[in-house]
Amino acid sequence: KMQIVVGVLALQGDFAEHIATLLKCDKEVTCKEIRKTAELVGCHALVIPGGESTVMVKLMVEFGMFDDLKAFGTKGFPIFGTCAGCIMLAKDIASMSDQPTLGLCDITVCRNAYGSQVHSFESQLKGDDSLFGGSPVNAVLIRAPMIKRAGAGTETLLTHDGNPVLLRQGNLLACTFHPEITGDQRVHQYFCKMVREHGKPYTV
Repeated sequence: KMQIVVGVLALQGDFAEHIATLLKCDKEVTCKEIRKTAELVGCHALVIPGGESTVMVKLMVEFGMFDDLKAFGTKGFPIFGTCAGCIMLAKDIASMSDQPTLGLCDITVCRNAYGSQVHSFESQLKGDDSLFGGSPVNAVLIRAPMIKRAGAGTETLLTHDGNPVLLRQGNLLACTFHPEITGDQRVHQYFCKMVREHGKPYTV
């Protein structure tokens, strides 16, 4: 198996849990905390974790990373966005046209669609057996966004009540739940597979 380096955006949010899950799920993965653009060099992929999307975008802009992160995705490098990270990947946010996003993935999301923190819940999601084996994926949704629209170029991998909660568009993997806190490593394993298929380290 090819050695891969996965950058995890570490400006804010639960980046440490993603790193722990990646290291656990794949012995040939090295992780790198990313706090400035130069640190992306040599990375095969990027994870944008859950957190607070408004704060995250402010920090991206403040640290001069916004355009570089967008370019990383535009050049075809794999990006995995969970919860707030999924919002960051989205083309647009329903009824919040003023919040900038990286706009890489042809989806429309609705922030905190299930209500506040009280409305956090767990769900067992049945996915494609060829991707996830026979057993359901345990999903924890915490103040989760909802994918309201998914463009023609997207492929839905998991749904909850008819809405996509895990979706792929080429090099992008958008996830509305928190796969990094359940101990179920299958979504991260799927991303590592995507990363190996692309197989190139980033250079400027």
